[in-house]
Parts: sequence; structure tokens; C-alpha cells
Amino acid sequence: MSWHHYRARWQGEDFEASPEPHSLELWIRLRSAEPREGFEEVEPGCHVLPVPAGECEALHFVVTVCEWQGEPFHVHAERDGELLLEYAGASAPRAVELGLDRIERGVYRRWVPRAEVTGLGEQAVPLDEIV
Repeated sequence: MSWHHYRARWQGEDFEASPEPHSLELWIRLRSAEPREGFEEVEPGCHVLPVPAGECEALHFVVTVCEWQGEPFHVHAERDGELLLEYAGASAPRAVELGLDRIERGVYRRWVPRAEVTGLGEQAVPLDEIV
């Protein structure tokens, strides 16, 4: 599972995507698991179509969010029934109180059992200024 990714809407349909900077403009690489007209198969089960960002109707950065101990978090990884959570709250004292590891200033993470996490879902952040 991809915990953070881009999603683009092109010709009325949503695709997993990735930005592809070119010297004069930004392009977006649209991905599809299935063969589609105009898409090139770059590996089995992965078909790609680069399009200028301006042709996309929307572009979002998608993060996986959840709550743990009543606080907001972003999910960064998973291993053996645990999720690596990064604190999305704004209180360093609360992060310390939760027993989170300080990664750098303002960044706190911790591995927690997946069963303790609630509200697991995606949050799509629009990147309108790019498109």
C-alpha cells in the first residue's frame, strides 16, 4: 500500500500519478494497472501516460491519516501489524507525553499496533496552484 501519493483527474477520470518536471513546464505521469489507449506499458501491470499538468482537471497529494490516543497522525509505513505514525498535532509537550520519538525539530514518530489506530483513511490535499 502506498501511504502517500499523487492523484490526478484527467478527462474526467482519476489516476494515480507522479509529477515529472520538464525544463519549461510540469508534466504529470498518469498510471493505470490496465491497458488504456495512449498509455505505454512500462512493466507488467503498469501503464503510463505523461501529460502536461495544464491538461489535468485536478491534482492532489494524498496522505493516509488516522487517530491514535485521540490525536491526529499521518501513516508512513507498516510492518508486522504495526503502523509508523507521524504526529500531525501542534503540541510538542503532547508528543512527548505520548512517548513519540523526536526525529527532528517538530517531527515526532512512533510505531504502534494497527489495532490501536482509529479513523484510518485518505486525505486529498488539492495542489491547485500547480495545475
